[in-house]
Amino acid sequence: MLKKELQMEVEKGQMLPLMEEFYTIQGEGYHTGTAAYFIRVGGCDVGCHWCDVKESWNAELHPPTSTDTIVANAKQYAKTIVITGGEPLTWDMGPLTSKLKAEGMNTHIETSGAYPLSGTWDWICLSPKKTKLPTETVYAHAHELKVIIHNRHDFIFAEEQAAKVNGNAILFLQPEWSRKEEMTPLIVDYVMSNPKWRVSLQTHKYLNIP
Repeated sequence: MLKKELQMEVEKGQMLPLMEEFYTIQGEGYHTGTAAYFIRVGGCDVGCHWCDVKESWNAELHPPTSTDTIVANAKQYAKTIVITGGEPLTWDMGPLTSKLKAEGMNTHIETSGAYPLSGTWDWICLSPKKTKLPTETVYAHAHELKVIIHNRHDFIFAEEQAAKVNGNAILFLQPEWSRKEEMTPLIVDYVMSNPKWRVSLQTHKYLNIP
């Protein structure tokens, strides 16, 4: 268990369970191909069976790190900062994003939306999961809806989510990596028949970068 004083700082958002941080190219969604600094925060109870970072789920495995330290590292590399997880909205994102914004950075988040929105964001990528559906605050403010397609039924789920998200959100369908050979052709056909959607691919995996 975390020491009590550290736990209190984490609960206030002044420290976060930091899994990893790295400078790379955004591989998915609207900002594909752009340079960004990623901050991966530990802790997630959404439980996607195909999650490719299950080591992020247990927050206690990742050291509580001061948001001041996280920001100091981030500003050395990029103007665009992507907060991901895990599920970053497990924690209060207000302190981190306020410090990032004070340094003139663009703040992006990748979230399942399973918890209420906190923090100040220039871009919110909502990737909803059936196991724990998004909160209304995230539906209302998402800039991008990215639905992962693992099987044919996920197209129905995607339409259900598109009906709930705000009308300005850009809609993406993305094949689950382990089933990309089977699902990608179905996604292509679906987008051609339903052009409100766009195709997203995990291009960073094709490029063999983080």
